[in-house]
Amino acid sequence: MIQRIQTVYLLLVALLTGVLPFWLHLWTEDSGTPVYARDEMAVSIAFYAAALLAVISILRFKIRKSQFILNRFNILLQLFLLGFFVYRALNLSGGTAVSEKGIGMLIPVFSIVLLVLANRAIKKDEDLVKSVDRLR
Repeated sequence: MIQRIQTVYLLLVALLTGVLPFWLHLWTEDSGTPVYARDEMAVSIAFYAAALLAVISILRFKIRKSQFILNRFNILLQLFLLGFFVYRALNLSGGTAVSEKGIGMLIPVFSIVLLVLANRAIKKDEDLVKSVDRLR
């Protein structure tokens, strides 16, 4: 289970979406207060759901097709978060002196990349198993 590369990718996704959004601020309000994921209920639930999907996908290592489908659903969830952050960033007033967008808005981008890498590794494992089955 842990010796497979997709498990490492999924563990990174779980840590990235389960821990970082609550330490890094997502954006700064007009009053100057930073907004974290815990301040927005829908964003918080989406990040927790993404982390939970990654952990469930790790635990379903024996059923690679189910793992692949869970990762695709997680990618859709991350795309939803990314779309929300892009919408939010376009509605924030942008200043040239101080940026009001936080680094936490990039978390879905990194998560999507790691999930795509995990899906490629899962596909490679599935192809390897199919090729061994043909030899039998």
